[in-house]
Amino acid sequence: MHGAVIYAPGDVRYEERPEPVILDPTDAIVRTVAACVCGSDLWRYRGIAPVPEPTPIGHEFCGVVTAVGDAVTTVKPGDFVVGGFNPSDNTCTVCRKGAHANCVNGDHYDGAQAEQIRIPQADGTLVATPTMPDDDLIPSLLTLSDVMCTGWHAAVSAGVGPGKSVAVVGDGAVGLCAVLASVQLGASMVIAMSRHADRQRIAREFGATHIVAERDEAGIAAIRELTDGIGADCVLECVGTEAARMQAIGAVRDGGNVGLVGVPHGDLPVNELFWRNVGIKGGPAHCRAYLPELMDAVLARSINPGLVFDLELPLAEVAEAYAAMDSRRAIKSLLRP
Repeated sequence: MHGAVIYAPGDVRYEERPEPVILDPTDAIVRTVAACVCGSDLWRYRGIAPVPEPTPIGHEFCGVVTAVGDAVTTVKPGDFVVGGFNPSDNTCTVCRKGAHANCVNGDHYDGAQAEQIRIPQADGTLVATPTMPDDDLIPSLLTLSDVMCTGWHAAVSAGVGPGKSVAVVGDGAVGLCAVLASVQLGASMVIAMSRHADRQRIAREFGATHIVAERDEAGIAAIRELTDGIGADCVLECVGTEAARMQAIGAVRDGGNVGLVGVPHGDLPVNELFWRNVGIKGGPAHCRAYLPELMDAVLARSINPGLVFDLELPLAEVAEAYAAMDSRRAIKSLLRP
C-alpha cells in the first residue's frame, strides 16, 4: 500500500509502506475512504516540532473495516466507521468517566494518511454508521475523527450553553467547528475572530452572530465592546500559540471560562487568571465520548461540518495538501486514496 511519510520540515512524501496486519486481538484493519491533513500536523511540517526520522503521519480517517482481531465484537468487515484521533478502549476507569483522550490503554495510529490503517483498541475507538453513508456525507463524517469533536470539546470545556456569549480565537477548521458547536449548544452570541473572507463566510454559515477581524489589543477591545464592556462568558482558543492564548485571556470576562484545544506552545499567566477567577479547561478531545451524538447529527443532516474542507486531492498529492494549508491557500485538505 501507499501512504504519507514526513522526512523533515516541508518534506512529506507519498511512498510505498508495509500493509498493516492484525497484531493484537483487539485490532482492526480499515481501508481508508478519506483522510485529511490536520493543523497540528503542520507543527512538524513547519519545523516547530521535531522530525528526528522519517515518520508515517496523519490521525484523521473514515473508512471500511476489512479485518478484525478475535476479540473485536462491535464492528465487523464491511462496516463503514469513523475513529477518533486518540484510540481508546472505552472500558477503563478513566474512559468510564468520559475522559477517553486519557485512556489508560490509549494508543496511536501508525500514520492515517494511508490507503489502509491498523486500528488499535478497535471496539473502543471505532463507531460504525448504520448503513453505508452517501458520498456527500463523507467530508462531515471525516471531521468527526478530530476537528468537529475538538471544536465541540472546546465549547464543552468552556461551559458553553444557552444564553452564553462566546468568542472563538482561531479561524482554522477547529475554530470554525467550535463556532458550529457553540451554536448547537445554544449560545446566544457567537463571535468568530477572523480576517479572511472565506473563513468568515463559513463561520456565518455555521451560525456566528458576529465577526471580529481585529487581533491583539484591538481584537480584545472589539470583543469587550460587543459584550457590555466585560468580555465573553466563554472563549475558545483553537490555535495553540502564546499569542492566541493571550488573546483568549484578554477577551474572556472576569469569572468566565477559556476552553483550550490548540496544541500548546507558550505559557499562561496563572497569577492573572487566579485573581480574575478565570477558569481554564481543555486538552485533547474525548472523541469517543462525542462521536455517537455528532454522528447522528451528521447523518440526519442537521450539521454540515464538512464545509471546512475547501481542497480535495488524491492521496498521491499529499505534499500539495500540506503546502496548500501551510500557505493558507486551503483551510483544510481532504485526501482520497
